[in-house]
Amino acid sequence: MSKRDYYEVLGVSRTCTEAEMKSAFRKLAMQYHPDRNPGDQEAEVKFKEINEAYQTLSDAQKRAAYDRFGHAAFANGGAGGPGFGNDFSDFMSDIFENFFGETRGRGGARGTGGRERGADMRYNLEISLDEAFHGKTAELKIPTSITCEVCSGSGAKAGSKPKTCPTCAGAGRVRATQGFFSIERTCPNCHGRGEIIDDPCPNCGGAGRVTRERTLSVNIPAGVEDGTRIRLAGEGEAGLRGGPPGDLYIFLSLKPHPFFQRDGADLFCRVPISMVTAALGGEFNVPTLGGTDALVKVPEGTQSGKQFRLRGKGMPVLRSRDVGDLYIQVVVETPQKLTKRQRELLMEFEQECSKENHPESSGFFTRVREFFDGLSGST
Repeated sequence: MSKRDYYEVLGVSRTCTEAEMKSAFRKLAMQYHPDRNPGDQEAEVKFKEINEAYQTLSDAQKRAAYDRFGHAAFANGGAGGPGFGNDFSDFMSDIFENFFGETRGRGGARGTGGRERGADMRYNLEISLDEAFHGKTAELKIPTSITCEVCSGSGAKAGSKPKTCPTCAGAGRVRATQGFFSIERTCPNCHGRGEIIDDPCPNCGGAGRVTRERTLSVNIPAGVEDGTRIRLAGEGEAGLRGGPPGDLYIFLSLKPHPFFQRDGADLFCRVPISMVTAALGGEFNVPTLGGTDALVKVPEGTQSGKQFRLRGKGMPVLRSRDVGDLYIQVVVETPQKLTKRQRELLMEFEQECSKENHPESSGFFTRVREFFDGLSGST
């Protein structure tokens, strides 16, 4: 079976630029990469064909030879066609990684000498609304990986040190050539670290880090909300073999308050008042998170559900001098378990009441009657 024209494989013209060819290859490689098409033999064949075409045309000398002689220019050498063996998927994934700069499945960021950055950590901390109002300094005990104090993070036993990997000469990568391919792969001997340890530290087993419980002091500013995230740089897991540590992220959640509900910087509170206070007016004190009492004056004839606003009595705004408000909603409480005398007084009061005393209920029932009278008149 004859090979397809390389330019046709990449979908470019013979006069295309290097940038246009690279862009076309990148798009096709991502589309037909084996990792994106597991078990698809047709996609695997197409990916190999795309790779073969690009490896030839991306080289100026090979492209010139191909333009002049076509596939015959490589009849005796092959341009990386058949013969990859059973590990084709792994082989091609290294090409893909080298071209796109990916580090699939490699864990954290890796520096020189195999010193890998430690993982970031998360700590969930629950605080009260009062603590969110005032702010606090919290002492946290966190089990985490720290640099081994015996080997100072090198992973080697005291008196020894890691040796340069003889396979990759400390590069962490090895180059393999097949046909016109020149491919870099992770060194199988040192696994990309560039160093090997013949005599590992007995305290950490060669990892350069051990697990310990640490106590950290964390400043929680006033005004934090539920879900606020605090980042402590360098307080995460220690890196392998002396690598830089990760970060610690503290996620805050607020406990429910028995009296106040929060909405941003504003606080809300429901306060029951007696029927007499609602009718005649009065006043009451309500405590605030600031530690002082606020006076609420109830005017005569206050209805249940009436809301009073106390400016500046809410929550502080994070990283600002602004302060929210406190909203007090009164709920008129109907008296229960009345004595005989209390019932008599209420009945006398009801007889003395007029429509002016209950404007809302009187108006409502008047509108209801008018509505049904209108329906009966229309039939």
